[in-house]
Amino acid sequence: MEEEQKIYEQRGVEDYVRYQLEHENEPFLPGAAFPFVKALEAVNTRLRELYPDSEELFDIVLMTNNHAQVGVRLINTINHYNLFIERFCMTGGKSPIGYLKAYHTNLYLSSDAEKVQDALEEGEWIAAATIFSSDCATEVSDTQLRVAFDGDAVLFSDESEQIVKAHGLDKFFEHEKAHENNPLAHVLLCLQGPLKCFLEALGKLQKKFYAKGQRLECPIRTYLVTARSAASSGARALKTLRSWGLETDEALFLAGAPKGPLLEKIRPHIFFDDQMFHVEGATEMGTVAAHVPYGVAHKFRKPAEKREPAK
Repeated sequence: MEEEQKIYEQRGVEDYVRYQLEHENEPFLPGAAFPFVKALEAVNTRLRELYPDSEELFDIVLMTNNHAQVGVRLINTINHYNLFIERFCMTGGKSPIGYLKAYHTNLYLSSDAEKVQDALEEGEWIAAATIFSSDCATEVSDTQLRVAFDGDAVLFSDESEQIVKAHGLDKFFEHEKAHENNPLAHVLLCLQGPLKCFLEALGKLQKKFYAKGQRLECPIRTYLVTARSAASSGARALKTLRSWGLETDEALFLAGAPKGPLLEKIRPHIFFDDQMFHVEGATEMGTVAAHVPYGVAHKFRKPAEKREPAK
């Protein structure tokens, strides 16, 4: 919607709506989240085959501050790409964030960093992230949803990052060793990371496939991709997940090495990280990545990234 956005910014809302009406039979081009949405729908197809009477599926809601009249073009686009999105929330210029709880949102994705920050500040742990596309997007699976998560300040609290920033790496390693058996969510009254609730939702659906003896053929695969070192601080991360009754299919400890090359091999539909340099490194290698503005690095400011997010 780059052309449409220019019309809105340069000529105003009336010309913007008029343009959309005049072009409502022209589908929008796929955006950064398109492969992710297609993978969610592939999982739903498998779930309906195994549980024809169950309503426990991914429920995709299109949320936009567009005028309601733009809805016709959005509907035409969804039908053009054979997507199954039945619920819309079009707020006519107002932020849709206030509706997230009413829709029981587990994950909110947007190219608008301020809306993402507002979603995280809504409380009750609505997972939210700013999505970025790649100019050289890697081909991803059509049949298996793959989601990769950073650990600290994404799945876990930012407790450990606070210690690194305040006292350095040596104190961090000492702290992790001393608290190896204490879950990251409970030490120092820290909270869980904002993406924990989305991992829980993925895990709940994975178990429906496991119950049918399809663990190895499960169409959902999750990855922990962290800069932590396995030897010095990896055990605590894994034990924290275990204490929550959660797991990831793969755990990759990089000990500070770049994440982009490994993500290129994994080929996830989306990767979540709280550090923009990891997000940029991922997109440079062809991975769609999402920035989670949470933790000590973002505590006292709104996100103000210079890079343009996906449109």
